[in-house]
Amino acid sequence: MGSTGTKSEARAADTEDERRNASDTAGVLVLGACAVWSLITAAAHGGRPEGVLLAVLAVAAGYASGRIFGALLPVAAPVAGALAGVGLAVAAPHVAVGPQFAVPLGRTGGTAALLTLSSGAACCAAWAARAPAARLALRLSAAGIAVVAAAIGSTTGLVTCTGVLLCSLAADRTRHRAPALAALGLVAALVTGLSWGITEDLLPEGLRSFLTDQLTRHRVLLWHDALALAHRDPGLGVGPGRFGDLSVTAAQSLLPDGKPHSAPFQQAAEEGLLGAALLAAVFCWVLYALWRTRRPTPLALTAGAALTALAVIASLGNALSFTTVTAGAGLLAGIATARPLGDGEPPNR
Repeated sequence: MGSTGTKSEARAADTEDERRNASDTAGVLVLGACAVWSLITAAAHGGRPEGVLLAVLAVAAGYASGRIFGALLPVAAPVAGALAGVGLAVAAPHVAVGPQFAVPLGRTGGTAALLTLSSGAACCAAWAARAPAARLALRLSAAGIAVVAAAIGSTTGLVTCTGVLLCSLAADRTRHRAPALAALGLVAALVTGLSWGITEDLLPEGLRSFLTDQLTRHRVLLWHDALALAHRDPGLGVGPGRFGDLSVTAAQSLLPDGKPHSAPFQQAAEEGLLGAALLAAVFCWVLYALWRTRRPTPLALTAGAALTALAVIASLGNALSFTTVTAGAGLLAGIATARPLGDGEPPNR
């Protein structure tokens, strides 16, 4: 009986290793493809791929660091990450250099993204903690991050931090993570589709006017320019980093930053449809890794909710243009998929 149990445990461990290897291999392939494609499109049109390459490097480095520190310090690592994110957001509330129209829903996208990732890290630390008092304290700290967002005027950060905390609490009742992660992916896709519908006048006039007022007409014009450039060359795009050179709206701005303030539209304009698909593939890989992770389902779903909120912010702003945000996203994903030393509990699917 004991020998049979040992063999079963060994087979389960081998299966888990195969799953981890599969998700890691998928991540290497997707991130590598993003880097290579940016170089190809830059060679075709003389673009500047440094921004994409730096973002890929930041995600990879953050993910690797998260896997290491998440295994060694499953509670302390996300706590440290949360504190660092809040510190960066508070110390530099105006992360983006540019006019107020560059701010998604009333505040800097980079600041909202940092606060959202910090909230997700605090909630992940709460699920990793074993003592009820520690869990309560960490959840209160996550609520405090939402208060900080309100204090510095980040409406987007307040909404997303509150949403991450509520999703984390609701995740305790979820037994199967796959449908929940699929729903998170659908949310990100719907927001991207909604922004496309606004730009292409596919929504009812009343709804479109309301959303345009909230997002500002200037942002919608930037999106329109991005889609026009994507239509010009859907295969290779106009080249990474060249949106600001070719956008009429950006050229007429008093303080242009050369960004369309939408990560999917920027990829489509500068690197073609394949570039946009690769960006979506990175997000899908993260959800896949969270599905495969051995960590408890509530922790995995909490990280998924925070990263989905980041994807929503990036669809409406230029949050992914900041290295601190891309590195933080990789760090959170790495922590959520790390296997703490001595953790032998099977994951909830």
